[in-house]
Amino acid sequence: MIAVVGLVIGVVAGLLLEPTVPVALQPYLPIAVVAALDALFGAFRAMLDGLFDDKVFVVSFLSNVLVAAFIVFLGDQLGVGSQLSTAVVVVLGIRIFSNAAAIRRHLFKA
Repeated sequence: MIAVVGLVIGVVAGLLLEPTVPVALQPYLPIAVVAALDALFGAFRAMLDGLFDDKVFVVSFLSNVLVAAFIVFLGDQLGVGSQLSTAVVVVLGIRIFSNAAAIRRHLFKA
């Protein structure tokens, strides 16, 4: 529940304050958002399965964002940033849809 409240507060603060992202960090923002969504869907699935642990969620959330950002950074340094960004989005997208399917099966028994 704390995560949901934090998410709502973050979204409202973002809409009201309209923060700007520095140009140097703009390639990392979409990847960080997808990584964070993966952690949130995983946490919701774990909650429905009765396996949720707040420490695991925080570590998963931070590690997903940091690893995804590092992969994109490494790709930028190697000159293949867009290819590695695409790879990160594909992998995390597969995980998000897998978790969404498990959530759907749990909620709707279908």
